[in-house]
Amino acid sequence: MTTPDPTAPLVPASAEAQDEVVELCAELIRFDTSNPTSNERASADWVVGRLAEVGIESELVESAPGRASVIARIAGADPDRGALLVHGHLDVVPADASEWQVPPFSGEIRDGYLWGRGAIDMKDTVAVMLATARHFARTGTRPSRDLVLAFLADEEAGGKFGAHWLVEHRPELFAGVTEAIGEGGGFSFAIDDTRRLYPIENAQRGMAWMKLTATGRAGHGSSPNDENAVTDLAESLTRIGRETFPIRLIEPVRALLEEAARLYGVEFDENDIEGSLAKLGPVSDFMQVVLRNSANPTMFNAGYQTNVIPGKATARVDGRFLPGHEQELIDTIDRLLLPSVTREWVNHDIALETTFDGPLVDAMCEAVRAEDPDGHPVPYCNPGGTDAKAFTHLGIRCFGFKGLKLPHDLDYGRLFHGVDERVPLEGLRFGVRVMTRLWQSC
Repeated sequence: MTTPDPTAPLVPASAEAQDEVVELCAELIRFDTSNPTSNERASADWVVGRLAEVGIESELVESAPGRASVIARIAGADPDRGALLVHGHLDVVPADASEWQVPPFSGEIRDGYLWGRGAIDMKDTVAVMLATARHFARTGTRPSRDLVLAFLADEEAGGKFGAHWLVEHRPELFAGVTEAIGEGGGFSFAIDDTRRLYPIENAQRGMAWMKLTATGRAGHGSSPNDENAVTDLAESLTRIGRETFPIRLIEPVRALLEEAARLYGVEFDENDIEGSLAKLGPVSDFMQVVLRNSANPTMFNAGYQTNVIPGKATARVDGRFLPGHEQELIDTIDRLLLPSVTREWVNHDIALETTFDGPLVDAMCEAVRAEDPDGHPVPYCNPGGTDAKAFTHLGIRCFGFKGLKLPHDLDYGRLFHGVDERVPLEGLRFGVRVMTRLWQSC
């Protein structure tokens, strides 16, 4: 087995690739791939066409009518090395146009940003993948090892028709893949006026979405009833919603906080985490969500008439657990439920964690530093979940890395699934430069 020659000159991203990534992203945004009310087929056909224009063959796979993913394989300089999977999803969450400054599927450019649903989650990265692949094809540049590009359906609803379906029904598409990069990390986070962290995801919280059902005694709304399903469910939800889980300091979170403390010139004391966080400025708020498990009531349904006490009430809870702490979440929820309330899984998926080391990690860090000398790559635990959960079942080591530099005044986290989602044009160009470096050195 050979390894990339660190002294070999890299072919930089062309001006053409950096320019076209903006238009590619705008065109992607104009496909309304809202999940679950729409489908991905039209955008998948478009991806196939953009790859074919430069001679890259791909396969479009439908798991159900309209639920389409695209897979392409690019030969690398060293076919004996394990392939790298680079994946992004084509679907988006819905958007209420009445809440937006611009139509959410217009792909409008304004004030140095490209606006629209999916601009950061994650049609920006899909566009970077396409622009980089087209650049490699046009210039004859070869990645250091085989690449598998996956443009996936249904990530926003858990991947049943996308990554999970492909892993179960078409695993041969990922033959030889040993590592993967997808969403969930590689964006910049300002720690002061000049320096930025680049959290690279090497862990994810697990998913425990549950349906709660309370059963009681139906009756007239005017009569006393100590077996009221609505009351019991509401009390259980209140307990859950007000529960504060204990801090569990997993290694990726510890490593990020220690690096942030070093950059701020303060000491991080794991025996006084709250006190240490108070010294870390905006990093403290950024990291609160991955310090512990969480469970938030999100939906409630009961009754059909004001003067009728129903015999049943249901609710949904979004539960998330840190790697190694799933049972703690389950035990806590069961303790908080009243006896009349039962739970069942709506979506139950694994937590992930891998070590922050190896040639791929080194290549990601170096690609960031080369394009942003004031950037500091760090490990990161994603509070949510991505298609990496599916690919882990194939033994693939998964990371989250998109290569996105953001203005210091842009609140990236609030734009995810939010109103007026937008991505800086220069951030898209930065992504192409970073990805071009990475594919040649990974």
